[in-house]
Amino acid sequence: MSQEKPKTYTAEFRESAVKLANESDQSIAQTAKDLGININTLHTWISKYSRPTDQDKAIRTDQHLYDD
Repeated sequence: MSQEKPKTYTAEFRESAVKLANESDQSIAQTAKDLGININTLHTWISKYSRPTDQDKAIRTDQHLYDD
């Protein structure tokens, strides 16, 4: 038996797949099937590419205490 070489996807493809999965009305499973990728692979990409960066995190301030 020969082992299959894992498929390599470009960063652009992965990011597009995550965006499609997050913005689509269909299930993640259906999105993965439509793209021809394993559902677990898509879930991994979603976890990786959907993490908030330091810039995305809200900065806590006490400004609301002083707003009228």
